[in-house]
Amino acid sequence: MTNPQLRSEYPRPQFVREAWMSLNGQWEFEFDDQGIGEREGWHEGHDFSRTINVPFCYQSKLSGIGDPAVHDQVWYRRTFTVPESYQAEHLLLHFGAVDYEAKVWVNGQLVAMHEGGHTPFTADISNVLAEGENTVVVKATDYSRDVSLPRGKQYWEDQSAGIFYTRTTGIWQSVWLEPVPKTRIDRIQLIPDIDKNDIGLEVFLSGHQASVKTSMKAVITFNGEFVAEDCFSLSHESGRRVIHLDDFNDHGLGRWWTPERPNLYDLELTLLVDGMAVDTVQSYFGMRKISVEAGNLHLNNRSYYMKLVLDQGYFPEGLLTAPSDDDLRRDVELTKEMGFNGARKHQKIEDPRYLYWADKLGLLVWGEMANAYQFTERYAGRMTREWLQAVERDFNHPSIVAWVPLNESWGVTNILIDEQQQHHALSLYYLTKSLDPTRPVISNDGWELVTTDLVTIHDYEWRKEVLEERYATVETALTVKPGNRMILVPGFPYKGQPILVTEFGGISFKTNEWEGWGYSGATDEEDFATRLQNVIVPMLQSPVVQGFCYTQLTDVEQEINGLLTYDRKPKLPLEKIRSIVAGS
Repeated sequence: MTNPQLRSEYPRPQFVREAWMSLNGQWEFEFDDQGIGEREGWHEGHDFSRTINVPFCYQSKLSGIGDPAVHDQVWYRRTFTVPESYQAEHLLLHFGAVDYEAKVWVNGQLVAMHEGGHTPFTADISNVLAEGENTVVVKATDYSRDVSLPRGKQYWEDQSAGIFYTRTTGIWQSVWLEPVPKTRIDRIQLIPDIDKNDIGLEVFLSGHQASVKTSMKAVITFNGEFVAEDCFSLSHESGRRVIHLDDFNDHGLGRWWTPERPNLYDLELTLLVDGMAVDTVQSYFGMRKISVEAGNLHLNNRSYYMKLVLDQGYFPEGLLTAPSDDDLRRDVELTKEMGFNGARKHQKIEDPRYLYWADKLGLLVWGEMANAYQFTERYAGRMTREWLQAVERDFNHPSIVAWVPLNESWGVTNILIDEQQQHHALSLYYLTKSLDPTRPVISNDGWELVTTDLVTIHDYEWRKEVLEERYATVETALTVKPGNRMILVPGFPYKGQPILVTEFGGISFKTNEWEGWGYSGATDEEDFATRLQNVIVPMLQSPVVQGFCYTQLTDVEQEINGLLTYDRKPKLPLEKIRSIVAGS
Protein backbone atom coordinates (compact mmCIF):
# COMPACT_ATOMS: atom_id res chain seq x y z
CA MET A 1 0.00 0.00 0.00
CA THR A 2 1.08 3.55 -0.69
CA ASN A 3 2.33 5.72 2.16
CA PRO A 4 -0.83 7.26 3.69
CA GLN A 5 1.02 10.56 4.18
CA LEU A 6 0.61 11.02 0.43
CA ARG A 7 -3.13 11.74 0.79
CA SER A 8 -2.34 15.30 -0.21
CA GLU A 9 -4.20 15.47 -3.54
CA TYR A 10 -6.79 18.23 -3.98
CA PRO A 11 -9.95 16.75 -2.45
CA ARG A 12 -12.58 18.44 -4.67
CA PRO A 13 -11.37 17.99 -8.27
CA GLN A 14 -14.42 19.45 -10.01
CA PHE A 15 -14.22 22.79 -8.19
CA VAL A 16 -10.57 23.74 -7.83
CA ARG A 17 -8.97 26.88 -6.45
CA GLU A 18 -5.24 27.36 -6.64
CA ALA A 19 -4.67 28.22 -2.97
CA TRP A 20 -5.43 25.57 -0.36
CA MET A 21 -3.76 23.74 2.53
CA SER A 22 -4.27 20.12 3.54
CA LEU A 23 -4.86 19.35 7.21
CA ASN A 24 -4.46 15.61 6.70
CA GLY A 25 -1.83 13.88 8.77
CA GLN A 26 -1.29 13.45 12.50
CA TRP A 27 -3.93 14.79 14.90
CA GLU A 28 -4.26 14.31 18.63
CA PHE A 29 -7.06 11.86 19.43
CA GLU A 30 -9.17 10.55 22.30
CA PHE A 31 -11.98 8.08 22.91
CA ASP A 32 -14.81 9.51 25.01
CA ASP A 33 -16.69 6.36 26.02
CA GLN A 34 -18.19 8.08 29.08
CA GLY A 35 -19.51 10.99 27.00
CA ILE A 36 -17.90 13.59 29.27
CA GLY A 37 -15.75 15.51 26.79
CA GLU A 38 -18.12 18.31 25.96
CA ARG A 39 -19.22 18.79 29.57
CA GLU A 40 -15.60 18.97 30.66
CA GLY A 41 -14.71 21.40 27.87
CA TRP A 42 -12.30 19.27 25.85
CA HIS A 43 -12.75 21.73 22.98
CA GLU A 44 -11.08 24.37 25.19
CA GLY A 45 -8.31 22.22 26.66
CA HIS A 46 -7.53 18.56 27.33
CA ASP A 47 -4.51 16.25 27.45
CA PHE A 48 -5.23 13.93 24.52
CA SER A 49 -3.59 10.53 25.08
CA ARG A 50 -3.43 9.24 21.49
CA THR A 51 -2.61 10.33 17.95
CA ILE A 52 -4.37 9.37 14.72
CA ASN A 53 -3.53 9.69 11.04
CA VAL A 54 -6.34 11.69 9.41
CA PRO A 55 -8.30 10.94 7.20
CA PHE A 56 -8.31 7.30 8.31
CA CYS A 57 -10.91 6.17 10.87
CA TYR A 58 -9.64 4.74 14.16
CA GLN A 59 -10.88 1.25 13.20
CA SER A 60 -8.44 1.11 10.27
CA LYS A 61 -4.79 0.06 10.37
CA LEU A 62 -3.70 3.18 8.50
CA SER A 63 -5.05 5.39 11.28
CA GLY A 64 -2.25 4.07 13.50
CA ILE A 65 -4.84 2.76 15.99
CA GLY A 66 -6.64 -0.19 14.34
CA ASP A 67 -9.20 -0.78 17.09
CA PRO A 68 -12.46 -2.34 15.76
CA ALA A 69 -14.31 -1.95 19.07
CA VAL A 70 -17.25 0.41 19.46
CA HIS A 71 -16.30 3.92 20.61
CA ASP A 72 -19.20 6.15 19.62
CA GLN A 73 -17.74 9.47 20.77
CA VAL A 74 -14.26 10.43 19.61
CA TRP A 75 -12.30 13.68 19.68
CA TYR A 76 -9.62 15.16 17.41
CA ARG A 77 -7.31 18.15 17.81
CA ARG A 78 -4.54 19.76 15.79
CA THR A 79 -2.96 23.17 15.37
CA PHE A 80 -2.31 25.11 12.20
CA THR A 81 -0.81 28.42 11.17
CA VAL A 82 -2.38 30.38 8.34
CA PRO A 83 0.24 31.09 5.63
CA GLU A 84 1.10 34.74 5.08
CA SER A 85 0.29 34.31 1.41
CA TYR A 86 -3.40 33.86 2.27
CA GLN A 87 -4.49 37.46 1.89
CA ALA A 88 -8.15 36.61 1.32
CA GLU A 89 -10.90 38.07 3.43
CA HIS A 90 -12.24 34.68 4.47
CA LEU A 91 -10.82 31.27 5.35
CA LEU A 92 -12.92 28.14 4.87
CA LEU A 93 -12.42 24.88 6.77
CA HIS A 94 -13.64 21.90 4.70
CA PHE A 95 -14.47 18.34 5.77
CA GLY A 96 -15.00 15.69 3.10
CA ALA A 97 -16.95 13.38 5.41
CA VAL A 98 -17.26 12.69 9.15
CA ASP A 99 -19.32 9.71 10.32
CA TYR A 100 -21.89 10.36 11.70
CA GLU A 101 -22.34 13.69 13.52
CA ALA A 102 -19.68 16.36 13.87
CA LYS A 103 -19.15 19.43 16.02
CA VAL A 104 -16.17 21.63 15.19
CA TRP A 105 -14.48 24.30 17.29
CA VAL A 106 -11.67 26.65 16.28
CA ASN A 107 -9.85 28.39 19.12
CA GLY A 108 -12.62 27.27 21.46
CA GLN A 109 -15.45 28.74 19.35
CA LEU A 110 -18.10 26.48 17.81
CA VAL A 111 -17.94 26.96 14.03
CA ALA A 112 -19.87 24.01 12.56
CA MET A 113 -22.33 21.21 13.29
CA HIS A 114 -23.18 18.56 10.71
CA GLU A 115 -25.27 15.38 10.53
CA GLY A 116 -24.65 12.73 7.88
CA GLY A 117 -21.71 10.37 7.64
CA HIS A 118 -20.99 10.55 3.92
CA THR A 119 -21.39 14.16 2.78
CA PRO A 120 -19.16 17.25 3.03
CA PHE A 121 -19.55 20.41 5.09
CA THR A 122 -17.71 23.70 5.44
CA ALA A 123 -17.15 26.34 8.12
CA ASP A 124 -16.10 29.95 7.60
CA ILE A 125 -13.57 30.38 10.41
CA SER A 126 -12.42 33.91 9.57
CA ASN A 127 -13.93 35.55 12.65
CA VAL A 128 -12.32 33.18 15.16
CA LEU A 129 -8.74 33.10 13.86
CA ALA A 130 -5.83 34.23 15.99
CA GLU A 131 -2.42 35.46 14.91
CA GLY A 132 0.09 32.66 14.73
CA GLU A 133 -1.05 29.24 15.91
CA ASN A 134 -4.72 28.19 15.77
CA THR A 135 -6.39 25.09 17.19
CA VAL A 136 -9.18 23.05 15.60
CA VAL A 137 -11.07 20.47 17.66
CA VAL A 138 -13.60 17.97 16.29
CA LYS A 139 -16.06 15.86 18.23
CA ALA A 140 -17.52 13.01 16.17
CA THR A 141 -20.51 11.03 17.40
CA ASP A 142 -21.52 7.71 15.89
CA TYR A 143 -24.49 5.45 16.70
CA SER A 144 -23.06 2.01 16.05
CA ARG A 145 -26.07 0.03 17.33
CA ASP A 146 -28.78 2.19 15.72
CA VAL A 147 -30.07 0.23 12.72
CA SER A 148 -32.24 3.16 11.60
CA LEU A 149 -29.09 5.19 10.86
CA PRO A 150 -28.01 5.55 7.20
CA ARG A 151 -24.85 3.44 7.40
CA GLY A 152 -24.37 1.28 4.32
CA LYS A 153 -22.37 -1.89 4.98
CA GLN A 154 -21.16 -0.90 8.46
CA TYR A 155 -22.22 -3.68 10.84
CA TRP A 156 -23.97 -2.92 14.10
CA GLU A 157 -22.55 -6.04 15.79
CA ASP A 158 -19.00 -6.25 17.17
CA GLN A 159 -17.57 -8.56 14.49
CA SER A 160 -18.12 -8.42 10.75
CA ALA A 161 -20.40 -11.13 9.39
CA GLY A 162 -22.39 -12.01 6.30
CA ILE A 163 -22.60 -9.04 3.95
CA PHE A 164 -21.63 -6.50 6.65
CA TYR A 165 -18.20 -5.03 7.36
CA THR A 166 -16.16 -3.11 9.92
CA ARG A 167 -17.64 0.21 10.99
CA THR A 168 -16.24 3.67 10.30
CA THR A 169 -16.43 6.33 13.00
CA GLY A 170 -15.28 9.93 12.70
CA ILE A 171 -13.21 11.65 10.02
CA TRP A 172 -12.72 9.44 6.93
CA GLN A 173 -12.24 11.93 4.10
CA SER A 174 -9.84 14.83 3.72
CA VAL A 175 -9.77 18.00 5.80
CA TRP A 176 -8.42 21.20 4.26
CA LEU A 177 -8.26 25.00 4.42
CA GLU A 178 -9.10 27.34 1.56
CA PRO A 179 -8.72 31.14 1.43
CA VAL A 180 -11.55 32.85 -0.44
CA PRO A 181 -12.78 36.42 -1.03
CA LYS A 182 -15.91 37.79 0.62
CA THR A 183 -17.81 37.63 -2.66
CA ARG A 184 -17.08 34.27 -4.25
CA ILE A 185 -18.34 31.38 -6.34
CA ASP A 186 -20.04 29.00 -3.93
CA ARG A 187 -20.94 26.18 -6.30
CA ILE A 188 -21.90 25.50 -9.91
CA GLN A 189 -24.27 23.19 -11.74
CA LEU A 190 -23.48 21.96 -15.25
CA ILE A 191 -26.14 20.48 -17.56
CA PRO A 192 -24.95 19.18 -20.94
CA ASP A 193 -27.35 19.14 -23.90
CA ILE A 194 -25.80 17.09 -26.70
CA ASP A 195 -28.85 17.56 -28.93
CA LYS A 196 -28.23 21.31 -29.12
CA ASN A 197 -24.48 21.12 -28.38
CA ASP A 198 -25.02 23.45 -25.42
CA ILE A 199 -23.73 23.43 -21.87
CA GLY A 200 -26.09 24.85 -19.28
CA LEU A 201 -24.31 26.68 -16.45
CA GLU A 202 -25.87 27.75 -13.16
CA VAL A 203 -23.66 29.68 -10.76
CA PHE A 204 -24.33 30.19 -7.05
CA LEU A 205 -22.52 32.99 -5.20
CA SER A 206 -21.75 33.71 -1.58
CA GLY A 207 -21.46 37.27 -0.27
CA HIS A 208 -23.16 38.86 -3.27
CA GLN A 209 -23.73 42.62 -2.93
CA ALA A 210 -26.54 44.18 -4.94
CA SER A 211 -24.85 47.59 -4.79
CA VAL A 212 -21.86 46.55 -6.88
CA LYS A 213 -21.61 45.32 -10.46
CA THR A 214 -20.99 41.58 -10.48
CA SER A 215 -20.30 39.45 -13.55
CA MET A 216 -19.01 36.01 -14.49
CA LYS A 217 -16.57 35.13 -17.22
CA ALA A 218 -16.61 31.55 -18.50
CA VAL A 219 -13.88 30.16 -20.76
CA ILE A 220 -14.25 26.65 -22.22
CA THR A 221 -11.37 24.74 -23.79
CA PHE A 222 -10.81 21.21 -25.06
CA ASN A 223 -7.30 19.76 -24.83
CA GLY A 224 -6.02 23.33 -24.56
CA GLU A 225 -7.92 24.46 -27.66
CA PHE A 226 -10.30 27.40 -27.28
CA VAL A 227 -13.98 26.46 -27.71
CA ALA A 228 -16.17 29.20 -26.24
CA GLU A 229 -16.17 32.27 -24.00
CA ASP A 230 -19.03 34.13 -22.37
CA CYS A 231 -19.37 36.94 -19.86
CA PHE A 232 -22.67 37.69 -18.16
CA SER A 233 -23.96 39.89 -15.35
CA LEU A 234 -25.23 38.52 -12.05
CA SER A 235 -27.86 40.63 -10.33
CA HIS A 236 -28.67 38.00 -7.69
CA GLU A 237 -26.88 35.30 -5.72
CA SER A 238 -27.39 32.87 -8.60
CA GLY A 239 -27.57 33.06 -12.35
CA ARG A 240 -28.10 30.77 -15.33
CA ARG A 241 -26.49 30.78 -18.74
CA VAL A 242 -26.52 28.48 -21.76
CA ILE A 243 -23.28 28.43 -23.76
CA HIS A 244 -23.17 26.96 -27.25
CA LEU A 245 -20.16 24.79 -28.11
CA ASP A 246 -19.38 25.61 -31.70
CA ASP A 247 -17.39 22.49 -32.47
CA PHE A 248 -17.86 19.11 -34.16
CA ASN A 249 -19.61 16.62 -31.88
CA ASP A 250 -21.19 13.66 -33.65
CA HIS A 251 -20.72 10.43 -35.62
CA GLY A 252 -18.37 8.98 -33.00
CA LEU A 253 -15.60 11.31 -34.12
CA GLY A 254 -16.50 14.28 -31.98
CA ARG A 255 -16.20 15.17 -28.35
CA TRP A 256 -19.06 13.43 -26.57
CA TRP A 257 -18.19 11.60 -23.34
CA THR A 258 -18.39 7.79 -23.29
CA PRO A 259 -16.44 5.09 -21.42
CA GLU A 260 -14.70 4.35 -24.71
CA ARG A 261 -13.92 8.02 -25.42
CA PRO A 262 -13.97 9.93 -22.10
CA ASN A 263 -13.74 13.42 -23.63
CA LEU A 264 -13.74 16.25 -21.10
CA TYR A 265 -13.99 19.99 -21.61
CA ASP A 266 -12.15 22.30 -19.23
CA LEU A 267 -14.01 25.24 -17.72
CA GLU A 268 -12.50 28.31 -16.07
CA LEU A 269 -14.85 30.62 -14.20
CA THR A 270 -13.75 34.09 -13.10
CA LEU A 271 -15.93 36.25 -10.86
CA LEU A 272 -15.57 39.99 -11.41
CA VAL A 273 -16.73 42.68 -8.98
CA ASP A 274 -16.72 46.21 -10.42
CA GLY A 275 -14.62 44.85 -13.25
CA MET A 276 -11.93 43.35 -10.96
CA ALA A 277 -11.32 39.60 -10.87
CA VAL A 278 -11.89 38.40 -7.28
CA ASP A 279 -12.32 34.62 -7.57
CA THR A 280 -11.30 31.96 -10.08
CA VAL A 281 -12.41 28.32 -10.12
CA GLN A 282 -11.29 25.52 -12.46
CA SER A 283 -13.75 22.80 -13.41
CA TYR A 284 -14.59 20.40 -16.24
CA PHE A 285 -17.57 18.69 -17.82
CA GLY A 286 -18.49 15.95 -20.28
CA MET A 287 -21.05 16.21 -23.06
CA ARG A 288 -23.07 13.12 -22.26
CA LYS A 289 -26.75 12.10 -22.33
CA ILE A 290 -28.35 9.11 -20.60
CA SER A 291 -31.97 8.43 -21.54
CA VAL A 292 -34.68 5.86 -22.04
CA GLU A 293 -36.23 5.89 -25.51
CA ALA A 294 -39.15 3.55 -26.33
CA GLY A 295 -38.08 1.16 -23.58
CA ASN A 296 -34.41 1.13 -24.59
CA LEU A 297 -31.53 2.44 -22.49
CA HIS A 298 -29.48 4.94 -24.47
CA LEU A 299 -26.14 6.66 -24.04
CA ASN A 300 -25.80 9.68 -26.30
CA ASN A 301 -28.96 8.73 -28.26
CA ARG A 302 -27.74 5.23 -29.08
CA SER A 303 -28.56 1.90 -27.43
CA TYR A 304 -25.89 1.06 -24.87
CA TYR A 305 -25.44 -2.19 -22.96
CA MET A 306 -24.20 -1.53 -19.44
CA LYS A 307 -21.66 -4.02 -18.10
CA LEU A 308 -21.22 -2.97 -14.49
CA VAL A 309 -19.41 -4.50 -11.55
CA LEU A 310 -20.55 -4.12 -7.94
CA ASP A 311 -17.89 -2.16 -6.05
CA GLN A 312 -18.08 -1.85 -2.26
CA GLY A 313 -15.21 0.69 -2.10
CA TYR A 314 -13.47 -0.98 0.88
CA PHE A 315 -9.71 -1.36 1.39
CA PRO A 316 -7.93 -3.79 3.72
CA GLU A 317 -5.91 -1.17 5.60
CA GLY A 318 -8.10 1.92 5.15
CA LEU A 319 -11.67 0.47 5.16
CA LEU A 320 -13.87 3.15 3.50
CA THR A 321 -10.81 5.36 2.87
CA ALA A 322 -8.45 4.48 0.05
CA PRO A 323 -4.78 4.50 1.11
CA SER A 324 -3.94 6.84 -1.77
CA ASP A 325 -5.33 8.54 -4.83
CA ASP A 326 -3.43 5.98 -6.90
CA ASP A 327 -5.49 3.22 -5.26
CA LEU A 328 -8.71 4.90 -6.38
CA ARG A 329 -7.36 5.30 -9.90
CA ARG A 330 -6.23 1.68 -9.98
CA ASP A 331 -9.71 0.42 -9.04
CA VAL A 332 -11.12 2.28 -12.06
CA GLU A 333 -8.34 0.92 -14.28
CA LEU A 334 -8.83 -2.66 -13.10
CA THR A 335 -12.57 -2.42 -13.68
CA LYS A 336 -11.99 -1.30 -17.27
CA GLU A 337 -9.20 -3.83 -17.87
CA MET A 338 -11.65 -6.63 -17.02
CA GLY A 339 -14.02 -5.43 -19.72
CA PHE A 340 -16.62 -3.63 -17.63
CA ASN A 341 -17.82 -0.20 -18.69
CA GLY A 342 -19.23 0.80 -15.31
CA ALA A 343 -19.46 0.28 -11.57
CA ARG A 344 -22.30 0.35 -9.10
CA LYS A 345 -20.77 1.90 -5.98
CA HIS A 346 -22.62 -0.19 -3.45
CA GLN A 347 -23.99 1.34 -0.26
CA LYS A 348 -21.37 4.09 -0.27
CA ILE A 349 -21.29 7.72 -1.36
CA GLU A 350 -17.83 7.49 -2.84
CA ASP A 351 -14.85 9.82 -2.44
CA PRO A 352 -15.00 12.54 -5.16
CA ARG A 353 -11.51 11.53 -6.23
CA TYR A 354 -12.88 8.16 -7.41
CA LEU A 355 -15.53 9.96 -9.46
CA TYR A 356 -12.80 12.18 -10.92
CA TRP A 357 -10.92 9.14 -12.18
CA ALA A 358 -14.16 7.63 -13.50
CA ASP A 359 -14.77 10.89 -15.38
CA LYS A 360 -11.22 11.09 -16.69
CA LEU A 361 -10.63 7.43 -17.59
CA GLY A 362 -14.18 6.64 -18.71
CA LEU A 363 -16.36 4.56 -16.39
CA LEU A 364 -20.12 4.70 -15.86
CA VAL A 365 -21.07 4.99 -12.18
CA TRP A 366 -24.38 4.37 -10.43
CA GLY A 367 -24.52 6.70 -7.42
CA GLU A 368 -26.08 4.92 -4.45
CA MET A 369 -27.05 6.04 -0.97
CA ALA A 370 -25.73 4.29 2.14
CA ASN A 371 -28.96 2.83 3.50
CA ALA A 372 -30.33 2.12 6.96
CA TYR A 373 -32.05 -1.14 7.88
CA GLN A 374 -35.10 -0.07 9.91
CA PHE A 375 -37.79 2.44 9.03
CA THR A 376 -38.67 5.21 11.46
CA GLU A 377 -39.87 8.75 10.83
CA ARG A 378 -36.53 10.04 12.14
CA TYR A 379 -34.72 7.77 9.70
CA ALA A 380 -36.80 9.14 6.82
CA GLY A 381 -35.72 12.69 7.66
CA ARG A 382 -32.07 11.78 8.13
CA MET A 383 -31.98 9.75 4.94
CA THR A 384 -33.65 12.44 2.84
CA ARG A 385 -31.42 15.28 4.07
CA GLU A 386 -28.22 13.35 3.41
CA TRP A 387 -29.40 12.15 -0.01
CA LEU A 388 -30.10 15.76 -1.01
CA GLN A 389 -26.50 16.64 -0.13
CA ALA A 390 -25.13 13.64 -2.04
CA VAL A 391 -27.01 14.46 -5.26
CA GLU A 392 -25.90 18.10 -5.05
CA ARG A 393 -22.26 17.13 -4.44
CA ASP A 394 -22.03 14.70 -7.37
CA PHE A 395 -24.42 16.28 -9.89
CA ASN A 396 -21.71 17.51 -12.29
CA HIS A 397 -19.84 14.24 -12.78
CA PRO A 398 -20.43 12.88 -16.31
CA SER A 399 -19.57 9.40 -15.06
CA ILE A 400 -22.69 9.28 -12.86
CA VAL A 401 -25.52 7.94 -15.03
CA ALA A 402 -28.09 6.70 -12.47
CA TRP A 403 -29.25 7.41 -8.94
CA VAL A 404 -30.09 4.62 -6.47
CA PRO A 405 -31.58 5.97 -3.22
CA LEU A 406 -32.72 2.54 -1.95
CA ASN A 407 -31.39 -1.01 -2.29
CA GLU A 408 -33.19 -4.31 -1.64
CA SER A 409 -35.83 -2.73 0.62
CA TRP A 410 -33.20 -1.79 3.22
CA GLY A 411 -34.83 0.66 5.59
CA VAL A 412 -38.23 -0.14 4.04
CA THR A 413 -38.49 -3.83 4.86
CA ASN A 414 -42.31 -3.83 4.67
CA ILE A 415 -42.57 -1.84 1.44
CA LEU A 416 -44.58 -4.63 -0.20
CA ILE A 417 -47.56 -3.97 2.09
CA ASP A 418 -46.82 -0.75 4.00
CA GLU A 419 -48.09 2.40 2.28
CA GLN A 420 -45.95 4.66 4.48
CA GLN A 421 -42.79 2.92 3.30
CA GLN A 422 -44.04 2.99 -0.29
CA HIS A 423 -44.57 6.73 0.08
CA HIS A 424 -41.00 7.09 1.36
CA ALA A 425 -39.59 5.29 -1.69
CA LEU A 426 -41.84 7.32 -3.99
CA SER A 427 -40.81 10.55 -2.31
CA LEU A 428 -37.13 9.75 -2.85
CA TYR A 429 -37.81 8.87 -6.49
CA TYR A 430 -39.71 12.07 -7.26
CA LEU A 431 -37.44 14.25 -5.11
CA THR A 432 -34.39 12.96 -6.99
CA LYS A 433 -36.15 13.55 -10.33
CA SER A 434 -36.96 17.11 -9.23
CA LEU A 435 -33.31 17.74 -8.39
CA ASP A 436 -31.96 16.04 -11.50
CA PRO A 437 -34.21 15.42 -14.52
CA THR A 438 -31.23 14.26 -16.61
CA ARG A 439 -30.60 10.81 -15.09
CA PRO A 440 -32.72 7.70 -14.46
CA VAL A 441 -33.68 6.95 -10.86
CA ILE A 442 -34.16 3.42 -9.50
CA SER A 443 -36.66 3.48 -6.65
CA ASN A 444 -35.54 0.28 -4.87
CA ASP A 445 -32.76 -1.61 -6.62
CA GLY A 446 -33.20 -5.38 -6.67
CA TRP A 447 -36.88 -6.04 -6.05
CA GLU A 448 -40.14 -4.62 -4.65
CA LEU A 449 -39.91 -1.61 -6.94
CA VAL A 450 -42.48 1.16 -6.95
CA THR A 451 -42.41 3.87 -9.67
CA THR A 452 -39.00 3.57 -11.30
CA ASP A 453 -37.13 4.47 -14.49
CA LEU A 454 -35.35 1.11 -14.73
CA VAL A 455 -36.51 -2.31 -13.56
CA THR A 456 -33.49 -3.79 -11.80
CA ILE A 457 -33.33 -7.37 -10.54
CA HIS A 458 -30.98 -9.14 -8.12
CA ASP A 459 -30.62 -12.82 -8.92
CA TYR A 460 -27.88 -15.12 -7.59
CA GLU A 461 -28.98 -18.20 -9.53
CA TRP A 462 -25.85 -19.95 -10.81
CA ARG A 463 -27.24 -22.55 -13.25
CA LYS A 464 -26.90 -21.43 -16.86
CA GLU A 465 -30.01 -23.20 -18.13
CA VAL A 466 -32.17 -21.66 -15.39
CA LEU A 467 -30.92 -18.16 -16.17
CA GLU A 468 -31.46 -18.68 -19.90
CA GLU A 469 -35.07 -19.70 -19.33
CA ARG A 470 -35.70 -17.00 -16.71
CA TYR A 471 -34.57 -14.12 -18.93
CA ALA A 472 -35.99 -15.38 -22.22
CA THR A 473 -39.01 -13.07 -22.06
CA VAL A 474 -40.20 -10.01 -20.16
CA GLU A 475 -42.94 -12.11 -18.55
CA THR A 476 -40.58 -14.74 -17.17
CA ALA A 477 -38.11 -12.11 -16.00
CA LEU A 478 -40.76 -10.27 -14.00
CA THR A 479 -42.76 -13.21 -12.60
CA VAL A 480 -40.00 -15.30 -11.05
CA LYS A 481 -39.02 -14.32 -7.53
CA PRO A 482 -35.26 -14.40 -6.90
CA GLY A 483 -34.78 -14.30 -3.15
CA ASN A 484 -38.53 -15.05 -2.91
CA ARG A 485 -39.26 -11.35 -3.53
CA MET A 486 -41.67 -9.80 -6.02
CA ILE A 487 -39.97 -7.61 -8.60
CA LEU A 488 -42.73 -4.97 -8.60
CA VAL A 489 -44.95 -3.89 -5.70
CA PRO A 490 -48.64 -4.56 -6.49
CA GLY A 491 -50.23 -1.38 -7.78
CA PHE A 492 -47.06 -0.39 -9.67
CA PRO A 493 -47.33 -2.31 -12.96
CA TYR A 494 -44.57 -2.74 -15.49
CA LYS A 495 -44.63 0.10 -18.04
CA GLY A 496 -42.00 -1.04 -20.49
CA GLN A 497 -38.93 0.19 -18.62
CA PRO A 498 -35.51 -1.29 -19.50
CA ILE A 499 -34.73 -4.44 -17.50
CA LEU A 500 -31.26 -4.92 -16.00
CA VAL A 501 -29.92 -7.62 -13.68
CA THR A 502 -28.00 -5.48 -11.22
CA GLU A 503 -26.69 -8.12 -8.83
CA PHE A 504 -25.78 -11.64 -9.89
CA GLY A 505 -22.87 -14.05 -9.78
CA GLY A 506 -21.23 -13.70 -6.40
CA ILE A 507 -19.08 -16.77 -7.09
CA SER A 508 -16.66 -17.50 -4.28
CA PHE A 509 -13.17 -18.65 -5.14
CA LYS A 510 -10.55 -19.04 -2.44
CA THR A 511 -7.04 -18.32 -3.73
CA ASN A 512 -5.20 -17.92 -0.42
CA GLU A 513 -5.64 -18.64 3.28
CA TRP A 514 -8.39 -16.07 3.64
CA GLU A 515 -11.61 -17.77 4.79
CA GLY A 516 -14.97 -16.56 3.55
CA TRP A 517 -18.12 -17.23 1.59
CA GLY A 518 -19.97 -16.54 -1.67
CA TYR A 519 -23.32 -17.33 -3.28
CA SER A 520 -21.84 -20.34 -5.12
CA GLY A 521 -18.33 -21.78 -5.02
CA ALA A 522 -15.55 -22.58 -7.48
CA THR A 523 -12.89 -25.23 -6.82
CA ASP A 524 -10.12 -24.01 -9.14
CA GLU A 525 -9.39 -21.46 -11.88
CA GLU A 526 -10.98 -23.55 -14.64
CA ASP A 527 -14.14 -24.06 -12.58
CA PHE A 528 -14.22 -20.36 -11.71
CA ALA A 529 -13.97 -19.38 -15.39
CA THR A 530 -16.73 -21.84 -16.33
CA ARG A 531 -19.01 -20.56 -13.59
CA LEU A 532 -18.39 -16.97 -14.69
CA GLN A 533 -19.37 -17.88 -18.24
CA ASN A 534 -22.46 -19.71 -17.01
CA VAL A 535 -23.88 -16.58 -15.37
CA ILE A 536 -22.64 -13.87 -17.76
CA VAL A 537 -23.47 -15.51 -21.11
CA PRO A 538 -27.24 -15.77 -20.36
CA MET A 539 -27.28 -12.04 -19.61
CA LEU A 540 -25.55 -11.16 -22.88
CA GLN A 541 -27.77 -13.49 -24.92
CA SER A 542 -31.05 -12.50 -23.27
CA PRO A 543 -33.41 -10.62 -25.62
CA VAL A 544 -34.78 -8.56 -22.70
CA VAL A 545 -31.82 -7.77 -20.41
CA GLN A 546 -30.19 -4.43 -21.31
CA GLY A 547 -27.34 -4.51 -18.82
CA PHE A 548 -25.94 -6.23 -15.77
CA CYS A 549 -23.93 -5.65 -12.62
CA TYR A 550 -21.71 -8.57 -11.58
CA THR A 551 -21.08 -9.21 -7.88
CA GLN A 552 -18.34 -8.20 -7.25
CA LEU A 553 -15.07 -6.37 -7.90
CA THR A 554 -13.07 -7.51 -4.87
CA ASP A 555 -13.24 -9.77 -1.87
CA VAL A 556 -14.18 -7.77 1.22
CA GLU A 557 -13.36 -9.03 4.70
CA GLN A 558 -15.29 -12.32 5.04
CA GLU A 559 -16.70 -12.22 1.49
CA ILE A 560 -14.48 -14.04 -1.03
CA ASN A 561 -16.77 -13.60 -4.05
CA GLY A 562 -14.67 -10.98 -5.82
CA LEU A 563 -12.99 -11.13 -9.20
CA LEU A 564 -10.00 -9.71 -7.33
CA THR A 565 -8.74 -10.53 -3.86
CA TYR A 566 -9.15 -7.90 -1.15
CA ASP A 567 -5.65 -6.60 -1.97
CA ARG A 568 -6.58 -6.37 -5.69
CA LYS A 569 -4.88 -9.50 -7.06
CA PRO A 570 -6.81 -11.00 -10.03
CA LYS A 571 -8.19 -14.51 -9.47
CA LEU A 572 -8.02 -15.11 -13.22
CA PRO A 573 -5.83 -13.37 -15.79
CA LEU A 574 -7.42 -10.01 -16.54
CA GLU A 575 -7.60 -10.80 -20.25
CA LYS A 576 -9.51 -14.04 -19.47
CA ILE A 577 -12.08 -12.14 -17.41
CA ARG A 578 -12.31 -9.56 -20.19
CA SER A 579 -13.06 -12.20 -22.79
CA ILE A 580 -15.81 -13.69 -20.61
CA VAL A 581 -17.37 -10.26 -19.98
CA ALA A 582 -17.25 -9.67 -23.75
CA GLY A 583 -19.02 -12.97 -24.37
CA SER A 584 -16.10 -14.40 -26.30
